[in-house]
Amino acid sequence: MSPTQAHLACTDVTVAVAGRELVNKLNLDIRPGSFVCVLGTNGVGKTLTLHTLAGLRPATKGLIRVGDDLLGNLPRREIARRLGLLLQIHDDAFPLTVMDSVLMGRYPHGGFWEWAGIRDHEAVRLALETLDLGGIENRIITSLSGGERERVALATILVQDPAIWLLDEPTNHLDPHHQLIVMDVLRGLADKQRIIVTTVHNPALAMRYADYVLLLFGNGEWEFGSANELLEPDRLKRMYQLSFDYYRNDSGSRTLLLPA
Repeated sequence: MSPTQAHLACTDVTVAVAGRELVNKLNLDIRPGSFVCVLGTNGVGKTLTLHTLAGLRPATKGLIRVGDDLLGNLPRREIARRLGLLLQIHDDAFPLTVMDSVLMGRYPHGGFWEWAGIRDHEAVRLALETLDLGGIENRIITSLSGGERERVALATILVQDPAIWLLDEPTNHLDPHHQLIVMDVLRGLADKQRIIVTTVHNPALAMRYADYVLLLFGNGEWEFGSANELLEPDRLKRMYQLSFDYYRNDSGSRTLLLPA
């Protein structure tokens, strides 16, 4: 599906678990080219909201659309062509090579009995190089560090090439250098008209990369809007119960919000 023909929208979506309403009547209309960061403390429903938007769990109430179609009306194979999901936890049940693991991202685009071809293997190598993993194609997936495994999961979505990316803490386990590599890759994808929706724990990263932010407070309340408008000390203090302030680098070229 062409990224210019897709968008992600939800109408009055409520996310609840164990009788607790975490997100009440969420309304989003996310267009191609948007980079959205989801922020909130532990347990406010960030992961559950992503899983709901991906169709892994039903919304308690409300409707979700991918392009012009209701998410619930689409077969899983078609959803996989349009939407990619990065989970927080990667369960490696079999000792596959990195190449075989990342090739799974190509399956939604091939026939049922179709084997991966030369172009698929080339796509995997390019994705790995993009994420600073060049040359590890033949390593066993269970031999990787946590940060390498996280980037391999991102490479799998990169070769899947969906129009919409839903990512649960993609910088988890990553050192600062690789956090910025990953966020730069995601920013580049948004600039190419993909939709990026990612949870983050660092407001400084959201301030640096996001066009929009979705703030979750855990009591059903939420705010969605421009990152420049919503990422400010009073809101972050209310959300994290921690004071924040603006800091500018020595050259004055970048301003970040950091705990005061």
